[in-house]
Amino acid sequence: MREFTNPALALAPPVGGLADVVFERAQEDPLHVSLGRKDDAGQWRDVNAGEFRDEVLALAKGLLSQGIRFGDRVAIMSRTRYEWTLFDYALWTIGAQVVPVYPTSSAEQVFWMLYDAEVTAAMVEHEDHAMTIATVIDRLPELRRLWQLDVGAVQELYESGANLDDDVVHRHRLAVTPESTATIIYTSGTTGRPKGCVLTHANFMFEADTMIARWEPVFHSKKGDEVATLLFLPLAHVFGRMVQVAAIRGGVRFGHQPQLNAAALLPDLATFRPTFFLGVPYIFEKVFNAARRKAEREGRDGPFEKAVEVAVRYAEAVEEKAWDLGPGPSAGLRMQHQLYEKLVYSKIRAAMGGRVRHAMTGGSGMDRRLGLFFAGAGVHIYEGYGLTETSAAATANPPERTRYGTVGQAIPGTTVHIAEDGEIWLRGDNVFQGYLNNQKATDATLHDGWLATGDLGSLDEDGYLTITGRKKEILVTSGGKSVAPGGLEERVRDHPLVAQCIVVGNDRPYIAALITLDREAVEHWLTMRGKPQLTSTELVRDPDLEKEVRRAVVAANTLVSKAESIRTFRILAQAFTEEHGLLTPSLKLKRKAIEDAYVKEVEALYKA
Repeated sequence: MREFTNPALALAPPVGGLADVVFERAQEDPLHVSLGRKDDAGQWRDVNAGEFRDEVLALAKGLLSQGIRFGDRVAIMSRTRYEWTLFDYALWTIGAQVVPVYPTSSAEQVFWMLYDAEVTAAMVEHEDHAMTIATVIDRLPELRRLWQLDVGAVQELYESGANLDDDVVHRHRLAVTPESTATIIYTSGTTGRPKGCVLTHANFMFEADTMIARWEPVFHSKKGDEVATLLFLPLAHVFGRMVQVAAIRGGVRFGHQPQLNAAALLPDLATFRPTFFLGVPYIFEKVFNAARRKAEREGRDGPFEKAVEVAVRYAEAVEEKAWDLGPGPSAGLRMQHQLYEKLVYSKIRAAMGGRVRHAMTGGSGMDRRLGLFFAGAGVHIYEGYGLTETSAAATANPPERTRYGTVGQAIPGTTVHIAEDGEIWLRGDNVFQGYLNNQKATDATLHDGWLATGDLGSLDEDGYLTITGRKKEILVTSGGKSVAPGGLEERVRDHPLVAQCIVVGNDRPYIAALITLDREAVEHWLTMRGKPQLTSTELVRDPDLEKEVRRAVVAANTLVSKAESIRTFRILAQAFTEEHGLLTPSLKLKRKAIEDAYVKEVEALYKA
């Protein structure tokens, strides 16, 4: 199949903008619980629709009083927290355009985004962010206001606008149309300087309403419960932003968690107790690996691995039945599954708050076996695919017929087309308007309503999309063999000791790899084998560790032909980090930067 279209379920409203729902919901049901917010004691408290409306209105008045006007661009540089959502909706209420900035961005990255977008004001989280902007402020002539959250910016704005009439705000809000620009989100910049994606209120409304209409059943833990989700994705990323918008529009109670790591996330999952959540594969990998390490420490690694096998087989049998390819789990398999439900699966769900039964994931590929395990353990994960340019998801697995290992079908109202060279093209009301101040890039990407994604993929007979690589990342060896590195890298990363893997080999005689280690997993591995803790330099020379990593490489090589296989590899002492300029803020590898930083190590891979 070369093209698949899914009929639309939801249409963008003909009038209004994203902030309208805040005021409409407060009018209809002011006591509806919209958000959860941590108090000073670290306890979650409810914020109802009326309270949130009042806070948005007060902040909007403050913004107007300090000179923010319809169409102005305002930057937000912060981690995921309640105030981000508050600022987003206050700015949308008065027709301003939000420019999100990753809190880890360098001074030059911040300069480029604020300069390119002609930002007139910025809200930052703390002094470090303020100092980052201060180092480049002399090159930002349009920037007139800077607010800092941790020194009382919200209260300052409330007081500033206290004497303004509500009607002034509402006149601005009623001037917002679906075609108005809502936000300019800058791409990660894996292939050069970040480009500003112009997304409208209509883009977000179509995307959010489509996801709610099609996937609302998976928001629930059980029929009739109060739906809730914990937002821990960066709000500077389009995926996290869409979760926020969909939650507000769908009446889903949600809270914020500012740290995207298992150590900080798991305690909040336990106290907030979401019914579903949206994350990246990294989170599910961390939850799984933590459970495995705990079992090993307690001497239950054998039963745990058996529980994994049973969960995978059970989920596969359920999947086959959904596709009329089998009768479903056998009686014996159901009995085994019931046993491990008590011993293993319920404890994994308890670590995620106890109520989670569904999750959605995107951002990078998820291993099929990991998805099957979680489904067998009672947490059904729906994998999807999208870009900043598509306002988040363009495809996703439907609730009733998941095909693990794929990113699902086009979401309703969207078309997926596979070009002659294998590139994925997308069309729908979620596709962006173009790149800010960059007509050349816009013309190269948009073609009569079609978005050329730069990703490679294939559609099966049912319209399910499988991502096979990225056009600009295809390696061509000196022997002329084309190799897509993504699949190899993901399979190597499946090994619990491996943190990252980058495949190299462009214009080289064969494929090789640089591999980094998961330090926490390695420390556990050393302890379980009675080995002393080693320094990073000692680790990369340890023969037993090298054997373990080699197993991961051998497993990955089973996916490809000999000409495409990893012939040799090098274990690195340090992980690739965003701080060193080797990862994007969304944790994607910056291939050119990595190869430049490790040029000696790459050269050594090709010496006899």
